[in-house]
Amino acid sequence: MVEQLFGSKTRVKLLQLFYSNPNRSFYVREITRKIDEQINSVRRELSNLLSIGIIVSENTENKLYYEVNQKYEYFDPLQEIFGGGVKKKRAKSSTGAAGKQDEPAEIDDEYKALGKLELVVYTGQFTRDERAGIDLLMVGNVNTNALDKFIAELEAKEGKELRYTMMTLADFKYRLQIKDRFVAGILEAKKQVVVDTENLLT
Repeated sequence: MVEQLFGSKTRVKLLQLFYSNPNRSFYVREITRKIDEQINSVRRELSNLLSIGIIVSENTENKLYYEVNQKYEYFDPLQEIFGGGVKKKRAKSSTGAAGKQDEPAEIDDEYKALGKLELVVYTGQFTRDERAGIDLLMVGNVNTNALDKFIAELEAKEGKELRYTMMTLADFKYRLQIKDRFVAGILEAKKQVVVDTENLLT
């Protein structure tokens, strides 16, 4: 039904990819691999979405990257349709601005399986912003073996080695309080917040 409404299977997959990953940037071959569609079809639909203003593009190191345009006038309703795990809470932008906080964000099963997570942030390679110095931050109490497996699977899926940091909630709050340089870098960087149960970054 959604495919009929939006015109093509490839377009729907692209919208799901972009709206499920606000603040994340993807290049064409990466997109093709993630949504498992032909590159010509992907290029055609990317061109359509660009012309409408749903996505934006930027050339970095001879690669053209695409990401969802959060200033697009219908961003919120489209994210409600295609946003998956971030439907309940809009991801924070690079400036740290947050959307409505009246409903708690639902935590995806893949994160629940790791333990009790209070905060999960994608940055660095995911958002093409190196101010944070890492690609993934997790805050909470996590099973070490489950975390190792999760990182290995994520690296295999992304096709690259990832830099990640794990800390307790108490440690993160203390670092916030003393304006620790590492945490400050994460706050300043462009990021995708996928879990924030205590509104730590608001």
